[in-house]
Amino acid sequence: MNPAALRIACAAVLVVVGIWAGAWLHLTRGAARSHHGVRVPVGEASAPNPSDLSAQPLEGGQPIEGALPARVIPDRLPQFSLSDRAGKPTSIGAFAGQSLVINFWATWCAPCRREIPLLESLNAEWVGRGVSVIGVAVDHRDEVLEFAARYKIGYPLLIGEEDALAAAASFGVATPVFPFTVFADRRGEVVAVYLGELHRAQAGSILKTVKDLDDGRVQLPAARKAIAEALSVLPDAHAPGN
Repeated sequence: MNPAALRIACAAVLVVVGIWAGAWLHLTRGAARSHHGVRVPVGEASAPNPSDLSAQPLEGGQPIEGALPARVIPDRLPQFSLSDRAGKPTSIGAFAGQSLVINFWATWCAPCRREIPLLESLNAEWVGRGVSVIGVAVDHRDEVLEFAARYKIGYPLLIGEEDALAAAASFGVATPVFPFTVFADRRGEVVAVYLGELHRAQAGSILKTVKDLDDGRVQLPAARKAIAEALSVLPDAHAPGN
């Protein structure tokens, strides 16, 4: 490996470790602070900038070149249960029979906040077509509820701390990097795991293939391959105007 490539690889590893450490510190510090304690500053420990690492889906259970380190993703939705806004334990199985867009996020993550208007829009556009958006907040409950009320988040939210981190890990993301979004079909098959900030063109392309899968026009391996190919030719999601 040449020196320039080695420096880039080392930087990428440091970014990922920093994200995980930031999330862990943010969650564990809650035990030592009061209800109105000091918040983590905006942007601290949020996901890498687009210029650092490319946001990519995982194809066919394996990470695509350029994606962050990941284990093999599951073929089916792992079963997990987290509290909803009212504090009621809610299983992901409660949404069975629908295609799902499961967005893992945190209030302290700047790219996560930027995604919210898109997720609201996707929920409104696709809810009548059997697709539901679900936010999984890996954060302190009081902060999530305050944030959700302030930004008027209308789609369902599941909330947790260490248990939500465990749910994130169950999707094969070796180091939870927020945001990341899971797309599943109505049979509970995991179609794609998108790492990084989601944009409309990418979301629309993935959901179109999920719909094809729901309607029996393609099978899971072909759907995953089609998504990878479609995203590879889309314009840069982070370029001005996209």
